[in-house]
Amino acid sequence: MNTFTMKNWEEHLASGTEGQPRVAYAHATMAYSGLIEGESICDYLLYYAGEGYDGGDTTSPGYERFDGTVDGRRGTFVVRHEVGFDPKGIQSKFEVVPGSATGELAGLTGTGSADGVMGEPAMSYTFDYRL
Repeated sequence: MNTFTMKNWEEHLASGTEGQPRVAYAHATMAYSGLIEGESICDYLLYYAGEGYDGGDTTSPGYERFDGTVDGRRGTFVVRHEVGFDPKGIQSKFEVVPGSATGELAGLTGTGSADGVMGEPAMSYTFDYRL
């Protein structure tokens, strides 16, 4: 099974107030197991719609840099996320940033997804890649 856990989450308000539309940024570290083994550092720009918003979930961009192995090959790479979240859960679609992979992962391309329940320690992910 492919999972990751949040090791650290630091979120800071950029503009707006609680209960109203607002923007925040977050810096996070994660630990991955499964197809991807290692750790990552991620930065997100978050948009919160505010109380009473009934238009569905919102999306927020982020960049994540992995350091570890993919299917046993060592290196680093960066992905760009589009994250959707609501009070029930988190969903992300991501794509490897072209030219960002190093080491035995040089030339890596791919896409994936992640999803989980708010407050749960682990989330699952998929990753379809090519080398």
